Amino acid sequence: MIKVLLVDDHELVRTGFRVVLGAAPDIEVVGEARTGTEALAAVRRERPDIVLMDIRMPDMDGIEATQRICAESDDARVIMLTTFELSDHVVGAIRAGASGFLGKGCDPARLVEAIRSVAAGESLLSSKATLHVLERVRSMAEGPRVGTYSLTAREAEVVDLVAQGLSNHEIAARLDLSPLTVKTHVSRIMVKLGARDRAQLVAWYYQGHTGVRRP
Repeated sequence: MIKVLLVDDHELVRTGFRVVLGAAPDIEVVGEARTGTEALAAVRRERPDIVLMDIRMPDMDGIEATQRICAESDDARVIMLTTFELSDHVVGAIRAGASGFLGKGCDPARLVEAIRSVAAGESLLSSKATLHVLERVRSMAEGPRVGTYSLTAREAEVVDLVAQGLSNHEIAARLDLSPLTVKTHVSRIMVKLGARDRAQLVAWYYQGHTGVRRP
């Protein structure tokens, strides 16, 4: 049996998944969680093979929860299920260690097939998510414009947290700033570097901060 943990803050969503998976003879739903924190506890308790993970949750988003689950467990594999199939969440989820990424509206048969494939050690992306990742890779390859720029101490803190995959609201909470202030910092950093989006900003970060003076 493939043991599955359902993680979503909406009970109706979890119920729908449970009904669909209940019809599969080789899949067993061993637990449910409403938040990232509950998901971590459930993984430790139930030791599932597959975690179906929502991204937007109240206390800890799915990307952070996935990162922590993958760091703690060599057995549990995470499939992200979200309505934001064409967003930068795809890149963040993969970086966090997710093995698959599907839209919540995917066909039930496709969901069951995805669970079986990932449980067998494969990785998967929906066709839309694959195209999105390819576009982001092309964008990253172009890189920010060449030049030398200076970041303030605060901008350096912000870009470090952006590179960790945190949202503006999460960065605001971490640095005791307002989300609007964080948004302003991110916009200024992008202007300085010539980055078109957060994905390109992260690409610059992991390429060694080339051409930028940090305080």
